[in-house]
Amino acid sequence: MCLLLVGAIVYSVVTQAPAPRVPNMANAGAALGDTTLLAGPAPDISRLSPRARFDRLYNRIMQAAEQGDTAQVQRFTPMALGAYAQLDTFDADARYHAAVVRLQSGDLTGAHAVADTILEQFPDNLLGYLVRGTAAGLAGDPGARVQAEREFLRRFDREMAAGRAEYRDHAPVIAEFKKTAEERRGAGAERRNGGTAEGSGGP
Repeated sequence: MCLLLVGAIVYSVVTQAPAPRVPNMANAGAALGDTTLLAGPAPDISRLSPRARFDRLYNRIMQAAEQGDTAQVQRFTPMALGAYAQLDTFDADARYHAAVVRLQSGDLTGAHAVADTILEQFPDNLLGYLVRGTAAGLAGDPGARVQAEREFLRRFDREMAAGRAEYRDHAPVIAEFKKTAEERRGAGAERRNGGTAEGSGGP
C-alpha cells in the first residue's frame, strides 16, 4: 500500500487564494496505485463501490494539491465529499480522509467537525486529535491547538500499542505531529522554568 506525497497546500474554495500550508497530512492509507489520476478527463468511477469511489477521489485531490493544482482540488472536493456521504460504514480512516479533504479546501470548521465525529465514534483515537490540532493551528487558535496536542500525547503510547490499522497507514503524519507537539511542549516548559527562575531572585 503506497503513500501519497506529503506537504499539500490548503486552498480556499471561495477566494481561490492560497491559505496556510497543511503539515504533512496527505499520506493516503488506501492509495490505488494509479499514477495517471491527473491525466485527461476524470475516469468513470460510477461502477466502483462507494468506498472505492471515495478513495479514488481522495487520492486525486491529494495528488492535485501536492502539485499545486487548485482547480482540480476545487473540482473534485464536492465529488469526494458526496461519495463520503454515501458510505455505508464510517471507520476512523475514512473520517480522517474526509477531514483532510476539508482541510485542503480551506474548510477548517468542517474538518474540526469531522474530528469530533472520529472521537465520538472512536474515543481516544489519535487521528481525531491530530485533525483538531491541525485545524486549530491553521485557524490561529493556539489554545485549542495546545489542548489537542496535549490530549494526543497523553494517549499516544496506549493507542499505538493497540496496533490500529489506521495508525500504520498514517504512521509518517502521526510521527510528525508527535514530534512537533513534543517540541512545543518542551519549549513551553523551558519558558515557564525560565520565568520562575527569573522571578525567584532577590532584589
